[in-house]
Amino acid sequence: MLRLRYCALTAAALVAACSQPAPPQATRPSQPSYDIVAQIRAAGEREKSAIEVAPLRDPGVKGLEQSAQADERAGKYDDADAKLVQALKLAPEAPELIQDRAEIAVRKQDYPAAEKLAKQSFEMGPKSGSLCARNQQTIYEMRMQAGDQNGAMAARTELGKCHIAGPNRF
Repeated sequence: MLRLRYCALTAAALVAACSQPAPPQATRPSQPSYDIVAQIRAAGEREKSAIEVAPLRDPGVKGLEQSAQADERAGKYDDADAKLVQALKLAPEAPELIQDRAEIAVRKQDYPAAEKLAKQSFEMGPKSGSLCARNQQTIYEMRMQAGDQNGAMAARTELGKCHIAGPNRF
């Protein structure tokens, strides 16, 4: 009798276990069909404002930047990010380095970090010119990846504000 009761309880437990929904899986955003970083950098290249801020760079920071770019081209995104973090220790008020980190985060598909870094860069940066355009394009792309059309369109609007027209010369 005891054995029958044990078998019945075991069978009931197995049925209950099989009928439970599977635990939720962490979903990673799907890889887009285009190069997001190329779109971000193209936005910066297209932006031809009358005012462009180009800070003077410490040679050590410039060397770390160039090394990070080489690592990125080689697909060594963690190494590139580490070099940018090092550069930021030497130049903590460098919004372009923070934007570079945002673009590396995109390469690593860490979209929340990319958006956070782009916003931080924008807050510290000049709010105009190519860096501003890269910031806002990053935010736009990250909102699109998150399925947030309203947020993406808001970033697109802000992107248009990055351009400062020069004076009319007649």
